[in-house]
Amino acid sequence: MTNEIREYIEKWLFRANEDIAVCLKLKETDSEFYASSICFHAQQAVEKFLKSYLTYFGIDFPRTHDVDFLLGECSRVNPSIFSDIDFKDLSEYGVSLRYPNDFYIPSIDEIDYYVNISLTIKAIVEEQIVF
Repeated sequence: MTNEIREYIEKWLFRANEDIAVCLKLKETDSEFYASSICFHAQQAVEKFLKSYLTYFGIDFPRTHDVDFLLGECSRVNPSIFSDIDFKDLSEYGVSLRYPNDFYIPSIDEIDYYVNISLTIKAIVEEQIVF
């Protein structure tokens, strides 16, 4: 692995962890008011962790916010690594639910669910990526 690729992966991980920190900070304040933002950052964290995983294993991917697509690409490396996790509608929080036409406020249970998924993906990916 070149230094350039390593630095690129480190930047993905930094941004993913930044999204995790935002989720956790907003949950500490007023989860109901920040519900869609928390889910958005949970989706963003998962997306970035998956992209760092793919980059680490040399898998190219297009610009996308589709977690399901990225999971499919991750299965090329290890078909079972994320197979036990139900991502539900996480991809929806990346783009479509950010617009007024698709107005939806996630429940506290959904917030907790998606933040827990992001923390689970963080743990799995950070365990896999060894420099």
